[in-house]
Amino acid sequence: MSLASVVKLVIMLINNLHYYNMTLIDKIDRTNLPAHVAIIMDGNGRWAKARQLNRSAGHVEGVNTVRRITEIASEIGIKYLTLYTFSTENWNRPKEEVDALMHLIVTAIERETPDLIKNNVSLTMIGDTARMPQEAYDRLCQCINDTAHCTGLKLCLALSYSSRWEITQACKEIALKVKAGEINPEEITDEVISKHLNTASMPDPDLLIRTGGDMRISNFLLWQIAYAEINVIDTYWPDYSKDDFCRAIIQYQSRERRFGLTSEQINK
Repeated sequence: MSLASVVKLVIMLINNLHYYNMTLIDKIDRTNLPAHVAIIMDGNGRWAKARQLNRSAGHVEGVNTVRRITEIASEIGIKYLTLYTFSTENWNRPKEEVDALMHLIVTAIERETPDLIKNNVSLTMIGDTARMPQEAYDRLCQCINDTAHCTGLKLCLALSYSSRWEITQACKEIALKVKAGEINPEEITDEVISKHLNTASMPDPDLLIRTGGDMRISNFLLWQIAYAEINVIDTYWPDYSKDDFCRAIIQYQSRERRFGLTSEQINK
């Protein structure tokens, strides 16, 4: 082996050693971040059951996870973070659990609002909010107004949300515009439909994360995740860590996003 080859090998080993000694957040390429990360926060109930606790204990612990994942997403530089907080199907759960969840969501957001402002995070929500208790809705709207001036991470809570409901509502709105002569059927495109969704002000998710190990989408952002990279982890949401989130981002950055093209077309 020549001297030049030996030097090259030594440099490579030093670089590899430096990489493995880096923290996970330092391994993230800040020039290749997903603009929008969406998370299905699953496993609160199973986390509580495994510890012989009431299901509500899992939801309470899940709030702590929301705090730390919001913090790390903001620190990394993610622009949009959407959390599947309460689905329309969740209304069918026992009334005691639904009431406890609504109370927990509202009180947690009110408690966290000062820190959201401190970290320059603005809050918004999507979903069939007409089904929410009026007091809960009004209190959440106040938190949204209080953070409206923030210019960093946009934290979106999907509350009383289902994708089929959202798409159905968009179709109804478009149909009414066709009936009123405001738009021709031939003018209805993907872009037109997207503009009538709850997420019209946000880019589509680049990365969808699901905790709890289940391999399904659960009626979440079906239209928007058409080309999202998907990361499923067995860890229950209450145990999901900042390192887990960083690993998901690093894995996302290792993937080749082709959007229907070939590798040759992407890399030429």
